[in-house]
Amino acid sequence: MTGTRKLHVLIFSVFVLLIISPSASAQAAPQTARQALLEMFFSKTPGTFEKHLPQATRAALRKADTTSGASMLTGFSALTSQLTAHGQQLQTFEAGPTLMLIEDPQAHSKFEITVEHDDLRGDEDEIELSFHGSKDGETQTAGARFHFTVTLKQEAGSWRLNEVMVAVGVSLTDPEFLKAMTTNMRPATTSMGSSEIPAGGVSPVAATNAANEASAVSGIRTLNTAEVTYAASFPGHGFTCTLSDLGGMGGGSGPTEHQAMLIDPRLASGKKNGYVFALTGCDGTPASRYSIIAAPADPSSGTRAFCSDESAVIRVSADGKANSCLNLGKPLQ
Repeated sequence: MTGTRKLHVLIFSVFVLLIISPSASAQAAPQTARQALLEMFFSKTPGTFEKHLPQATRAALRKADTTSGASMLTGFSALTSQLTAHGQQLQTFEAGPTLMLIEDPQAHSKFEITVEHDDLRGDEDEIELSFHGSKDGETQTAGARFHFTVTLKQEAGSWRLNEVMVAVGVSLTDPEFLKAMTTNMRPATTSMGSSEIPAGGVSPVAATNAANEASAVSGIRTLNTAEVTYAASFPGHGFTCTLSDLGGMGGGSGPTEHQAMLIDPRLASGKKNGYVFALTGCDGTPASRYSIIAAPADPSSGTRAFCSDESAVIRVSADGKANSCLNLGKPLQ
């Protein structure tokens, strides 16, 4: 019996080893470029952003300015916290057509980053992303297409962000763009009530107003992007309500809290292409909220006011007043 028991024990031991050895010896699947991208921008673990930068970039940042460079690198780790600070729900996806989804139940708004294509070739992966915003189920892009292409390469056994390309495109036949462009192209009238319509069908004043309004909307989108980048770069400050903080030319010292070098000087001055821009509502330390206002400098510059906030949803007021837009503005269509 003793020999039989030993044989049974031996057989049982071999059986157990055969079952558990594959899982015990299996190695974790290597991280994909997409997983590295998500970890880089949305992980709450300090150092993950820097981890996925090329070694040459990391060295240059430290050499240029140890203090501001380290602040920028560590700041991106706080991006998720900044986005969720006021109740927004953020989700990321390692597979499928959606990369990231932010929903704000209170504002009935949604911001989504989708994957247009993911082209893996050896040790290089090119991922093309597109951005989509909506409020109450209605799109907020007005026919514009925003694409962000990132290229990651393998370096020292991990995926590193190697190249970034940004593109904004507008189809001149897109129904959304045509609707946005022609909404305010109304014939100008003289004091006698007669229409002054040139041969092309659109008055010069209406065309100028439409161009100014398109520029104002573009300025708001730029400021929304700049605010998120600023808050990530300076997490102790959060969002800013000082336009000049987002501007500046650097003077060789690199980005700082008071000249982040994120927007052009004209926009930083608060007046561009007939519109006056302002930032308000930066409450708390660090500030987790902000509001952007763009109103016509005078009636000849435009007829509508535009506004937005940390949700990135752009709203519009037909009376051209900033307060009306903030309180009663409707989503831009």
